[in-house]
Amino acid sequence: MAAVSTHTCNVIEPPGEPDSETRAFLVQLVAGEGPVERIDTHVSTILLSGNRVLKLKRAVRLPYLDFSTPERRLAACAAELAINRRMAPGLYRGVHRITRTPEGGLVLDGDGPLLDAVVEMRRFPAENLFDCMVRDGRLTPALMAELARCLAAFHARAPVSRREGGPAAMADLVALNDRSLRACGLVRDREVDALTDTFRARLARHADRLDARRREGRVRRCHGDLNLRNICLFEGVPTPFDALEFDERLATIDVLYDLAFVLMDLWHRGRPDLANLLFNRYLDETGEAPDAGLMPFLMALRAVIRAHVTASQITASRSTGTAEPAFRAEAQAYLAIAHDLLVERPACLVAIGGLSGSGKSTLAAALAHRIGASPGARIVGSDRTRKRLHGVFPLTRLPPGAYAAAVSERVYAAMRDEATQVLASGASVLLDAVFARPAEREAVERLAAACGVTFEGFWLEAPLATLTERVVARRGDPSDATPAVLAVQARRDCGTITWHRLDAGLAPEALAWEALGVGTADGTAGEGRPATSAIRASA
Repeated sequence: MAAVSTHTCNVIEPPGEPDSETRAFLVQLVAGEGPVERIDTHVSTILLSGNRVLKLKRAVRLPYLDFSTPERRLAACAAELAINRRMAPGLYRGVHRITRTPEGGLVLDGDGPLLDAVVEMRRFPAENLFDCMVRDGRLTPALMAELARCLAAFHARAPVSRREGGPAAMADLVALNDRSLRACGLVRDREVDALTDTFRARLARHADRLDARRREGRVRRCHGDLNLRNICLFEGVPTPFDALEFDERLATIDVLYDLAFVLMDLWHRGRPDLANLLFNRYLDETGEAPDAGLMPFLMALRAVIRAHVTASQITASRSTGTAEPAFRAEAQAYLAIAHDLLVERPACLVAIGGLSGSGKSTLAAALAHRIGASPGARIVGSDRTRKRLHGVFPLTRLPPGAYAAAVSERVYAAMRDEATQVLASGASVLLDAVFARPAEREAVERLAAACGVTFEGFWLEAPLATLTERVVARRGDPSDATPAVLAVQARRDCGTITWHRLDAGLAPEALAWEALGVGTADGTAGEGRPATSAIRASA
């Protein structure tokens, strides 16, 4: 593992620090392999040299972990190796005991008394950490889709627990956040009181569903600390690492709570579009969409955790000379996200129709993170739904019979069924399909009325030549439409279009702002002001 180091190799803890001797020994151990970099966190010291990484637990005791004895640190190292090899076997090499020789020196894996323990890992470039990649604009939709597949596969094979999790575990987390916020002094106690009261009210609302998910096996031994700093691009593949190892209860959680951390972190880094994409691709892979409405609550819990963990580094920053204001500002930013996530935003239903090549999916991706509560709307598309009903990968081409009228009716019905479940959970939905037949559009509008949510419909239109060019140029898209299919669509009588008609010839971002401006007095969508009754404009 590698990241931009905060200390160089010659910065060793002052004599008298409990683990200063161990750190000096490890620096000497790796110094012959090249320049040594050192990274300090609130719970670890990481030394990097050549292709080698040594990770030492700090002798600390916090409200949520205890590394105060060598035995506890060795157990934590062994647990870290075991859980991380499930996700990143190529990164984790082993665990070494640090022992004392009869002469009083230190050695790896000796027979003497245990002094400490260290995890050995392979090194990778610091710029391959996802927090660096998002900062540099190098995280792509393709990487988000691949990460979704990785997480879905990991969660599917993770051990199930029907004893842990559920509302009781979430209540413990709320209490832990309450204690930790008070201990770190980030905000006044009365603000903590109000925040905790809000969390408890939301938990009461979600308690039955969280308990049902526990009984259904949705609580598993997860990563537990899935923020962007704990994901890297390793050998070209998104790879989560550095999973939570010090408390099985804190890591045995609902899979959606595991996902919530990285979604919240993407939101924090100013990439709600990528958060929404990851959210949707994960739901595509797992079938977890009916519980999408849990996400704002789960993300808010994660934001508070990052707030108090970051704030706990303020004291350490004073002794190391690092920038205390930076830690405080980041902690406050996480807390602000938590407050925003807890704002009540009613569910709504948005539908985008138009012929193939009109840019429905592109517009859906541009709007979804702006619709409803974070991380935005669940996108239910006809192409992916059709492939799922046929049991094939989204990019697998289907035969013409898969597009017969009767099959398409089943596809639209399945889309409405999923939308009904998601809306019932409190999350918003964006439907993406051709919607060429009036009956299909009318059925969606009736669905919104039946669910008691606001509805907005958009119809994209452009010259046939433009649509044909786009269909021909498609690569890596779930749609099987060809110019011949488009020609058939163009000859069809779509009836009277009552949805908002938009010029699909506009550039994607311009089209998105056109949609956001529909229904406002001046045709514009100001920051933080709803552009329509269903869509909220945001940066």
